[in-house]
Amino acid sequence: MKPQKLGKPLKAPPVPSPSASIMLLSPTNQLLLLHRVNTSSSFASAHVFPGGNCHAFHDGPIPAPDDPKRHLDGDVYKLAAIRETFEESGILLARDAAGKLLSLSPEVRAEGRKAVHANKIPFPEWVKQHGGVPDTGGLVPFTRWITPPAPHLKKRFTAQMYIYLLPFNWVNEVATHDGGLEHTAADFDDVQTWIKKSQDNEIILFSPQAYLINMLGQFFTGAKDYEAQRHRLLEFLQTVPTGPTDHPTAKIPWADKVMSPSQLPGVQFADGRVVIRNDDPGPELRGTERGGDWDRVIVSMLGKGGRDGGKMMWRKDVLAAAAAERPSEAKL
Repeated sequence: MKPQKLGKPLKAPPVPSPSASIMLLSPTNQLLLLHRVNTSSSFASAHVFPGGNCHAFHDGPIPAPDDPKRHLDGDVYKLAAIRETFEESGILLARDAAGKLLSLSPEVRAEGRKAVHANKIPFPEWVKQHGGVPDTGGLVPFTRWITPPAPHLKKRFTAQMYIYLLPFNWVNEVATHDGGLEHTAADFDDVQTWIKKSQDNEIILFSPQAYLINMLGQFFTGAKDYEAQRHRLLEFLQTVPTGPTDHPTAKIPWADKVMSPSQLPGVQFADGRVVIRNDDPGPELRGTERGGDWDRVIVSMLGKGGRDGGKMMWRKDVLAAAAAERPSEAKL
């Protein structure tokens, strides 16, 4: 009898790389999104928030994969978010000695972007040389996202998300992309406009961006009560429970939520729309007290670039609608 051939052993999923991004809002509460190049190894052709991987040279020691701090907010994530925003858009979130946002000429900022990107000087040192300090205190933490493991994925991230509200007296510096290295455009636009473009399939939004932009859309409606909108958002981010049910994730503050999005099994609409759940924190944190948002889901179409046309809905409403359409497939 010939010995039975064994299949190839399953590869362990990639370890999530620490990264950070900023939802940057202008004085009129417009949101900055960057259009990634179509050759990118992650989020190709999608619209994303400025951000990227943590880098020990610039941001300080990075917690090891088995360190619980790897999935917790901290200075390394804050510095990475501000540095990457500067590299990718040219907008410098740093304060001068008077506490105002540091104002530098376009030429100085352009040279700084090149020097920091090339690792010629640590980012905090470059900021210090120009009379400022990174404004880490201005960052408002708003969820963390861990890429779910999948056989085709070569990269995974543990990404800390922040909101930064540019002051009303901010000099409207024009956001500029990085010259095509990673992005082909950097634009501010109304949150509602970004949502409509996504739902009309004019842009690609992956799950984290679709979820967070839809969340922002509850507050930034296009009206001109800019200060009141910001107040309502910040008040909401301090509110617990975070949803209408008694699910354990509703007791987790927004700053501490961890989401690893995945398709809700057994629920799909006749037109091809699927439901993306956000309550699971991912394999690294499963079984702990960490978690995301059980109450809200994203309903979207699966497209070439990922999940397009994401619309946020209450989970209970989606299940009711799916049950009415396909009663045997909507039991979760």
